[in-house]
Amino acid sequence: MPKRHSLRVDPISCDGHGLCAELLPELIGLDEWGYPVLRATEVPGTLLDHARRAVAACPVLALRLDRASR
Repeated sequence: MPKRHSLRVDPISCDGHGLCAELLPELIGLDEWGYPVLRATEVPGTLLDHARRAVAACPVLALRLDRASR
């Protein structure tokens, strides 16, 4: 059974750079002020590498990728 992963954003840490939405537009959009809005929290296996890249690229480490509980 494949492992499930979920995305979350720490709104206190986020500065609204928008890089996450550029790297993962399938799951992350931006609000009118440029802050991320998650379209879905569960990350499909096909987007897992892209999600990891977006998490690693966040300049303030506000985006997290966690293993989802079953």
